[in-house]
Amino acid sequence: MARVTVEDCVQRVPNRFELVMLAAQRGRSIGSGAPLTVDRDNDKNAVVALREIADGTINLPDIENNLIQSLQKVVELEEPTIEELDLLSVQNDILSEQGEAAPDAEIAADDLHLEGEGGEDIDVLADAEALFEGEESDEEPESQDDGAPGSDSEDET
Repeated sequence: MARVTVEDCVQRVPNRFELVMLAAQRGRSIGSGAPLTVDRDNDKNAVVALREIADGTINLPDIENNLIQSLQKVVELEEPTIEELDLLSVQNDILSEQGEAAPDAEIAADDLHLEGEGGEDIDVLADAEALFEGEESDEEPESQDDGAPGSDSEDET
């Protein structure tokens, strides 16, 4: 069983914090079944990872990329390429020639309307607002003078 010293690892990864992070990531990948590049010799995953780093048998940029991906909470989306943008514009042109709306075209609220049975336009938004205003006006405040015994309006002396 060969011992691993920090000095051997620091020659490969000068920042000790980064060394610990990379060794921990490699230890996790060994634990999940990644192939070993050095003999285990009854060592734990962290020790095997440090020995691999010290011997230079693993690709450190790959481990670093895996570490970054595991720490990211939001996956970065790739921006569309120029070719993809050209294809989208061609698709929109073809759809407009066929008389269909483009898939990403927005519909304004003014473009939406309903027609009643007689062909008259129905303003759904105004009807909905009137309905909500009607609910508020239907609620009557409770009367203070309800004639119940013990009320303040009737003094019994």
